[in-house]
Amino acid sequence: MSSDPKNHSNPTFAWERPAPFLMNVQVDAQHIDRLGHANNTCYVQWMQEISWQHVETIGMGWAIQEQEGCAMAIVRTEIDYIASAYRGDALIMGTWITDSDARLRSSRAFELIRKSDRKTLLRAQCQYVCIDLKKGRPTKMPQSFIEAHQRAIDTWRNVSQL
Repeated sequence: MSSDPKNHSNPTFAWERPAPFLMNVQVDAQHIDRLGHANNTCYVQWMQEISWQHVETIGMGWAIQEQEGCAMAIVRTEIDYIASAYRGDALIMGTWITDSDARLRSSRAFELIRKSDRKTLLRAQCQYVCIDLKKGRPTKMPQSFIEAHQRAIDTWRNVSQL
């Protein structure tokens, strides 16, 4: 898989929300399962990869998380597999941080589109909780996380108000 992160919207695709953080995906032989399409575990891996790329760009990468002693851990994932991806398909995945309570919880949305026909293949939501890296227990978000989440949310909300 090749990935090429972009922190801007591509106007040729009809995203569910404006201004997604983008990652290109190429479906290769290793992604294909016995049913002849990309395996569902690949979609989850792509979601994880774009999430890490996105948090790096908003100033909440792993180095910051280690420094703060906490990280955002997934506590719930909902995935709607709408259509299949096949070997050779060029895809584009978008993600947004959609909500944050500025204390403990945040939410992220995902959408995956096949470039050739602009068909949406996946929509997903993840819920996160801030955890203490040493104790593995929920903890209050540090100010740096609160600010990073708010910047990410403001990016798409400000565009949607134009």
